[in-house]
Amino acid sequence: MELSEIATLSGKSGLFRVLKPTRTGVILESLDDKKTKLVANAQHRVSVLEEISIYTTTEDGSVPLKKIFHKIAKEFDDDPGLDNNASADELKAFIRHILPEYDQERVYTSDIKKLVSWYKILYKHAPEVLTGKDENDS
Repeated sequence: MELSEIATLSGKSGLFRVLKPTRTGVILESLDDKKTKLVANAQHRVSVLEEISIYTTTEDGSVPLKKIFHKIAKEFDDDPGLDNNASADELKAFIRHILPEYDQERVYTSDIKKLVSWYKILYKHAPEVLTGKDENDS
């Protein structure tokens, strides 16, 4: 599986595997043990993880989520050391450690919380996405 096959759905927690497009939307399957299927149509906001970036203060302006996941996997493996109850200060310290040049004005605590949550889901259900072994990416 690749990040281009994994999406997040506005209003729903967790991550979803993109199964196939339909005439009016896309069929998704939850990336958990339940494997719940649903159809996301034009009213839903579906975001593919490969297209998501974190804002930075660098000239590029952002870093793809894929690179951030690879950094977390390389340094922390299965335990980033945070959970859903982590304080805002802990979350900011974590992202500052992984991505020192993150834009503190445009990256919110809720974004960092999602990053950690998504990392844990991917580690459990699609660990190959985090290693980058199938890619020629540095």
